Amino acid sequence: MDIQSFFTSFLNVVCEMAPYLLLGFFIAGVLHVFVPQKFYSKYLSRNNKLSVVWAALLGVPLPLCSCGVIPTAIGLRNEKASKGAIASFLIATPQTGIDSILATFSLMGLGFAIIRPTAALIIGVCGGLLVNRLVREDDVMGIDNCSCQAEKGNKLWRVLKYAYYDMIRDIGLRLLIGLVVAALIQVAVPDEFFLSFGSQPLLQMLVILAIAVPMYICSTGSIPVAAALMMKGLSPGAALVMLMAGPAVNLASILVVHKSMGRRFTSIYLMTIVGFAVLFGLLLNATGLDFSVVSHDTCCMSATTLSSPFKLVCAIVLTLLIIFALMMKLFSKFTTTKSLDPDVTVYRVEDMHCSHCEAAVVRAVEDLPGIEKAKASASANTLTIKGPATEEAIRAAVEGIGYTFKGKV
Repeated sequence: MDIQSFFTSFLNVVCEMAPYLLLGFFIAGVLHVFVPQKFYSKYLSRNNKLSVVWAALLGVPLPLCSCGVIPTAIGLRNEKASKGAIASFLIATPQTGIDSILATFSLMGLGFAIIRPTAALIIGVCGGLLVNRLVREDDVMGIDNCSCQAEKGNKLWRVLKYAYYDMIRDIGLRLLIGLVVAALIQVAVPDEFFLSFGSQPLLQMLVILAIAVPMYICSTGSIPVAAALMMKGLSPGAALVMLMAGPAVNLASILVVHKSMGRRFTSIYLMTIVGFAVLFGLLLNATGLDFSVVSHDTCCMSATTLSSPFKLVCAIVLTLLIIFALMMKLFSKFTTTKSLDPDVTVYRVEDMHCSHCEAAVVRAVEDLPGIEKAKASASANTLTIKGPATEEAIRAAVEGIGYTFKGKV
C-alpha cells in the first residue's frame, strides 16, 4: 500500500467533509439549546397516526446516535408519548441528522442527501404505525418518571459547547475511524472487488447488513466508508443500506430497547429497519440512476487534486477540535478515581456511550432524596454522587432508564 496515496486520500476526504460538518454541528447545537424537550413531547402524546408522523419529522434533524436516542425516547415515554411515536422516533432519529445530511451531500451528492432523510422518515412512520397496531400498551414496560430540568448558562456558549465539544467527543473517534477506513479502502481494495457481486445486489446488501448491524456506526462516520465502497463497485442500494441500517441499530441498543420496551416492540423495531433498508436499497438500484458518477465527483479523491484554502482551514479546525475532544475524553477516563470525600460516592454504570447518555443518567438520579450533585462519565463508565442517597434508590433510577448499574467503584 502506498503511504503517500493513503495520506493524500485521507486529506481529501477530510477537506470535503469538514465545512459541512462544522456547519452541521453548529445547527445541531442550535436545535439542542433553543428547542425545548417539551416541544417534542407536546406533539407525540396521542396514540394516533399524526403523533407517529410528528415523531419521525422531529427526529430526522436531531443529531442523536443509536444509543443516545434511547434515553431521549424513554424521556418522551415519561412525557406520555404514544408507543408508536416512540418507535417512530427510535427508528428515524439515528439514521440521519442535520450534520450527517450535510456531510452526505458533501461526499455522495444531492441525490443521497435527499434520499437518506426521506427514507428515514418513511421507515420511522411505517415502524410506528406497525407498533401502534401490533403492540399493546401493556407490552411496553413501565418506566418511572425522571426530571428534565432545563440547562442553565449563556445560550451561545451552550450552543458552541454542544456543537464543537460534546458532539465531537461523542462521535469524534468513530468519525475518525470512518475517515481512515475510507482512505484505506481507496488505496488497498482493488477497483473490481465489488464488481464480482454485480449480478447479485441483494447479496451485497446482506453482506453489508451482517457487518454493519451488530457494530456501532454513527450516521456521520458511515458516510466516507459508504462513498469509498461505492467507488470500489458497491451498488448504490447496498451503500444506502449501510447508511440506514448501520447507524440505526447496534447490539447494545437492541439489548437496551428490549429491556426497556419489551420483546414484541424490539422485534418490530429491528425488522422494520432491516426490511425497509433492503427494500429502499433494491428500489434505488432499480431506478438505474448513476450515483457512482456523483460519488466520484464529490469525493475528490484524486491524488493530484488540491483542496481549496477554505476547505483546508476547515479541515485543520475540525482536526484540532477532534484531537482536543478526544484528549479530554481520555483524560476523564483515567482521572476518575474513588473520592476521599465521605459525602461523595463513585458508582460504575455501563452502557453509556455519549453525552446524551450521561445527561439521561444524571436526570434520572438528580431529584432522588439525598442527592446534592450528580455527574456521569461515559468514557469512565462512572456516576459520581454527592450526598447521602441510598445505593438501592440510585440503582433503581439508573436501571429504570435502561443502563447497567454495577455498584460502587
